[in-house]
Formats: sequence, C-alpha cells, structure tokens
Amino acid sequence: MDIEQRLYGGGCRFTRVNMFRTSIVGLVLSVLFYLPLVAFPKLTISQMFLERGSTPYAIVFLSAWASVALIIKGQKLALQRRCLLEEYRVVPANPSFILAASTVEVVMNNIHRTVDDPRHFVLFNRIQIALSNLRNLGRVGDVEDILRAQGGHDESSLETSYSVINAFVWAIPVLGFIGTVLGLSQAISQFGGVLQGAGEMDAIKTSLQGVTAGLATAFETTLEALVAALLIQLRLAFLKKAEEEFLDECTEYCTRNVVNKLRIMVFERDGE
Repeated sequence: MDIEQRLYGGGCRFTRVNMFRTSIVGLVLSVLFYLPLVAFPKLTISQMFLERGSTPYAIVFLSAWASVALIIKGQKLALQRRCLLEEYRVVPANPSFILAASTVEVVMNNIHRTVDDPRHFVLFNRIQIALSNLRNLGRVGDVEDILRAQGGHDESSLETSYSVINAFVWAIPVLGFIGTVLGLSQAISQFGGVLQGAGEMDAIKTSLQGVTAGLATAFETTLEALVAALLIQLRLAFLKKAEEEFLDECTEYCTRNVVNKLRIMVFERDGE
C-alpha cells in the first residue's frame, strides 16, 4: 500500500522519501507546467515564466520537486497512521493477556501477519525491537527504556527526513533574489545606454523598453520565488506537525498496549 512502491517499485522506511526519484517526477511536472505557457506565449503569466531569464525555470523545478516530496510524504504518513487502527491491533485486547517472555511470540506473529516487513512501520518497529529484547533476555524492566529510546530515535529521524525540503525552502527565495540582482543589473546597464544614446525621443523609448524588461525580471522572479516558498513552507509546517502528533500517538499506544501489559517476573522482583 506504500505510494512509492506503486509509483516506482521501491520505498524508503517510515515516512522518508526517495529524493532522487521524486526529482524525476518533479521534472516531468515542470515540463507539463511549461507546455501550456509555450502554447500561449502572449499571456502575462507566460511572459513571467518564459521571458525572465533562467531563474524561473529553476524556481519551478525546485517547487515541483518539493511539492512532490511533500505529497508522497503525506501519503506515507497516512499509511503509517493506519497501524493505530483497531483493525490492525497486534497486542490482544483481552484484559487478562500479560506480556512476558513466554507470550512475546503471540504479538510477533500478529505483527508479521499484519505487514510484510515491520521495519518499515514506525509503530511495529518499536514494538518489535522492545519485545525482541524481552524474548531474548526475559527482563520486562528494560522494555519501557527501549521504547523510550526508540521514540527519541524516531524523532531524530523525523527531523532529518525534512532536511532536503528545508534546503529547498531556503534555496527558492535565494533564486528569487538572484533573479532580482540579474534584472536590476540588466535595467541599470540598459539605462546607462539610454543616457549615452541619442537625444531623439524614439531612440529613448526603444532603449527604455530594455530598462523595463530588466525591472520586470527583477520583481517578478522575486514574486514567484516568495509565493512558491510560502506555499511549500506552509505545507511543510502542517505535515511536520501531523507527523509529530503521530509519534506522540505511537508513544501513547505503546504505553497503553505494551507497557501496561507487562508484569514483573518473580526472579526480577527478587533481584531488586
């Protein structure tokens, strides 16, 4: 059910996204975006993206790349959330069920019947790691510590999964400012030519067209970049908040369905 598996036959763990493959999808979307603009070059929006130098092309590509990555990431998060549903419960809901070294296999078998590889699911990966320790060492006292440590690892993984997209949010406005500098440079050079040129009104008007084109490049590339960065940043913020809430829900799930079902063994109590 992973969207990356359906699109190109291979998916990253948890909510991570294959950035190389999403770049190809982003490139295809960029081409599709420019096709109608090329077909209707007289439109104002077509002139904004076709006649303002090379900067708009880079802005469109990075924006499409980041948007595809966020869309796929959102779909992967929705898949991860399904593990919390009652229909995918792997720990028996029976109040009399006790988690111990002797009953770990019941939960492990339920996990493997539910998903093909628990390592690709945040919740099931946490439970599997904790219960593997319980099965091998037989100490329930370590399970809660392992779940807590794995939760911290998942939070760190969440932060790093957004690093490339955060770089795009930073790079897109920078491209806009580069377009501004190039446009102003063009306008100033054209204006210098106007001052040095002939004093005839027709010649001045012709020269001023180059000045206004440079100013249009300066302001329109900045506008494109800032709007694109704003939309991507808003989507990123909402998605990151949803993913953080999901990790909190996983922690609560493990506390309620794993930790609360543990019982201290006799030899552990005596050891204390």
